[in-house]
Amino acid sequence: MKTRVFERRIHLPCTAAEAFAWHERRGAFQRLTPPWEQVEVEQEGEGEHDGQRAVLRSRMGPVWVRWVAEHFGYEKDRQFCDRQLAGPFAFWEHTHRFEPAEGGGCWLTDHIEYRLPLEPFSGVAEGLVEARLDRMFTYRHAVTAADLAGALKRDCGVVVVSGASGLIGSALVPFLRTQGWTVYTLVRRAPRTPDEIRWQPAEGGDVEWPKGFACDAVIHLAGVGIASGRWSSARKAAIRGSRIHGTTTLVKALARLPRAPQVMLSGSAVGYYGPDGQGQLQDEESEQGDGFLAEVCAAWEQAARPVEALGTRLVLLRTGVVLSPAGGALAKMLLPFRLGLGGPMAGGKMDQSWISLDDWLRACTFALENDAISGPMNLTAPWPVPQEEFADTLGSVLNRPAVLPLPRWPLQLALGEIADEALLADARVHPTVLSQNGFNFLHPSLEKALRHVLGRNTGL
Repeated sequence: MKTRVFERRIHLPCTAAEAFAWHERRGAFQRLTPPWEQVEVEQEGEGEHDGQRAVLRSRMGPVWVRWVAEHFGYEKDRQFCDRQLAGPFAFWEHTHRFEPAEGGGCWLTDHIEYRLPLEPFSGVAEGLVEARLDRMFTYRHAVTAADLAGALKRDCGVVVVSGASGLIGSALVPFLRTQGWTVYTLVRRAPRTPDEIRWQPAEGGDVEWPKGFACDAVIHLAGVGIASGRWSSARKAAIRGSRIHGTTTLVKALARLPRAPQVMLSGSAVGYYGPDGQGQLQDEESEQGDGFLAEVCAAWEQAARPVEALGTRLVLLRTGVVLSPAGGALAKMLLPFRLGLGGPMAGGKMDQSWISLDDWLRACTFALENDAISGPMNLTAPWPVPQEEFADTLGSVLNRPAVLPLPRWPLQLALGEIADEALLADARVHPTVLSQNGFNFLHPSLEKALRHVLGRNTGL
């Protein structure tokens, strides 16, 4: 059987010991998993020491494949390795090497040796595997370099996160852990691990804090999905109630802690500014707009305000369209665009305010650390784009035409009120608070953001 070799190397802005320690932190595997890869972790090894095992499921084409990997070759601050015990390859060994670099920093080398199954009939798959590895490690190395540039500067503490199973929350938790935070998550079911805390976010609910529990920060994202179904009266009540009651429950529970958290980041959305921006640039000083989403966002923010009476700094996260192929608006657009059936919606003139998932995560920790930030904070990239430009850029990144227009009326017929208030909203929003406080975006341009999250570039 032919053994193939794949190797990639990157210079990192830290010592070999610091880079090694970052990889040993809980959540590093999830943080380095590209958002286009469908991977479920069944068992996460505790560190990279010899004999530790990880079990995961990975989707390859139409099927799910179970991987069992075991760590070996552990040398503190120098290398760790993993090998496949069960999975899709006939043989797989991956060595992570960390070496000091002349002039400062260090080199990270990923060296993989593998054999494909069904030799000698695997020739066609060889190119596909090589391309997939190249795409994956380009992404992994870009994320590693960007995260390590910030992780070493932080003196982190304990943070509680609600909504940890959603699109943003599921990425936020491993990011915070690799940045050095100790993360507890709020769950509605019985806790399964020591870092889960049960809560009942419905009206009159409570949080079951462990005895003597205290935290430094809270990030509150929980709420029924806005775009997961037509807006019936019952659905709208669930959207509003889950946000108001959940926030009220959490704030009341925080008041019972032995000490209040220093900061709370509470969810909101650019829907606060209403669906019809009429070409006007909105920032955090702009007034509330009209419509259901604007009313929900305003009430959601107001429900968080009482936490300020505890002496807690409050930041209201007015989030735009978060770009990730793992979920949300972009995930829904990918299939038609990949089939060459994409194009501008409803004439394409309405502005879209977007942000890459990585910039959302970085802006979140930026707000946690920056005492000068309080009140509303727009989580959007610096330059919103017309929807027709969004469609053209996505088509270009995917190397597909984007010329088939989608009129407004079919969307209104299919989706009802949600089409006008969310999908077709004209939102030209600027992140003034982030900009004035010196936040640097990794992905200020739409094309750069899409290439990163879709694995179509050579780095961040």
